[in-house]
Amino acid sequence: MTKPDDASAQQSLGKLDYIVSAKRCERHAKSAVNTSSAAMSPVMRLAITALMLLAPAVVFAADIPQRAEDVTPLSAGAELPDVPLQTVQGRETTSRAALNGEPAVLVFFRGGWCPYCNRHLGNLRKIEAEVQALGYQLIAISPDSPASLRAGLEAHKAEYTLLSDSSAAFIRALGIAFEVDAETREKYRGYGIDLEQASGQDHHLLPVPAVYVVNRDGVIQYRYANPDYKVRLDNQALLEQLRSAR
Repeated sequence: MTKPDDASAQQSLGKLDYIVSAKRCERHAKSAVNTSSAAMSPVMRLAITALMLLAPAVVFAADIPQRAEDVTPLSAGAELPDVPLQTVQGRETTSRAALNGEPAVLVFFRGGWCPYCNRHLGNLRKIEAEVQALGYQLIAISPDSPASLRAGLEAHKAEYTLLSDSSAAFIRALGIAFEVDAETREKYRGYGIDLEQASGQDHHLLPVPAVYVVNRDGVIQYRYANPDYKVRLDNQALLEQLRSAR
């Protein structure tokens, strides 16, 4: 089980360094092509073009576990990554813009097709007023596409904000993503669950269900993640964390 705020911080920081380095390589490669294309040999130009194509793939493929038990979530003290997201209406936003400069409780769930997630989100509705009274907004995030989230809203009315991470960029950056294997995907299809249809993507990534508490500066104050999707953070435990963080 991945415990809250455990010793995985060093692994997570190493992962971020790796991603930053890959992005830096991509940026330098683009700069080289733009500034010295004319003087470059065909072989050199080909090599740099290959680097530009490879860098994003390295970023997105780096360290994606094949099992939920192997994720290495970012821990307290780290800064929340700023990545693209979408609203339920399909409008573009980012993880930091969604905070709007206010403290937040970010709840990551597998999808509207997951009964354990729906039960958890239903329980969170019971304490939403208390969460807000403590100065935090409640935001739930899923790999579901905006259309899938809208369909879920019709079945389960929610007052809190719902955001789509259909590209899985946010859960990758937080280190809570894992790839669902082909056998499990086939079993899900037997239950009427199609991950590609739900997200509109073919990455087959899901988050380990997690809760992040972040302050107005986007710094993580608390993190809970459990690879057992049937076990969720208790409402009272969350409220205690919010009270202690004030």
